[in-house]
Amino acid sequence: MIYKLPHLDYKYSDLEPFFDKETMKLHHLKHHQTYIDNLNRVLLKIKYSDYTIKELLSSLRFVSLKYQTILRNNLGGHINHSFFWKILKKNTILKGKLKESIEKNFLSIEKFKESFVQFAMNHFGSGWVWLVKSKNNLFITTTSNQDNPLMGKNFVRSFGKPIIGLDLWEHAYYLKYNNRKLEYVKSFFNVINWDKVSKLYLK
Repeated sequence: MIYKLPHLDYKYSDLEPFFDKETMKLHHLKHHQTYIDNLNRVLLKIKYSDYTIKELLSSLRFVSLKYQTILRNNLGGHINHSFFWKILKKNTILKGKLKESIEKNFLSIEKFKESFVQFAMNHFGSGWVWLVKSKNNLFITTTSNQDNPLMGKNFVRSFGKPIIGLDLWEHAYYLKYNNRKLEYVKSFFNVINWDKVSKLYLK
């Protein structure tokens, strides 16, 4: 199975001024494409080449150590970025069941945002911060590099279904925010596609 760069449903400039056009373009066309190119190359060398993404994730622990790390990093990179692009959009509103669940699990929307920011800022090095659904509960966690909560307990400490994810790699924000990671993380709340996230929560 050959994977391809997903099409975005918006222009690179549509998330301005929070996520800038040049970073979005570089992030999508260069960084994401590199993960796909590396993923396709390694798939030519393993017996799982015809597996779907879900099948690859569930089979990751069975891949030989020779290829496991490179597959883990680049499959994760492709999955994480494909997910990330889909949950971005300006001017949507958090409401309904998802809003109620966030308030139930975090006491308030503001406390959820504070916790999300704290997890992101306390994460050392490259990785992702996630809002994850597990057994109808919500919790925040981080993963290193390109790991994903779907990878399971063999690879991550907290696992479940991600419904929000923010890229914490410097390539995601450095052109605009430089070393001001906190500004980048806070700006994310202005471009979360709450309509999409709600559908992921209810699915």
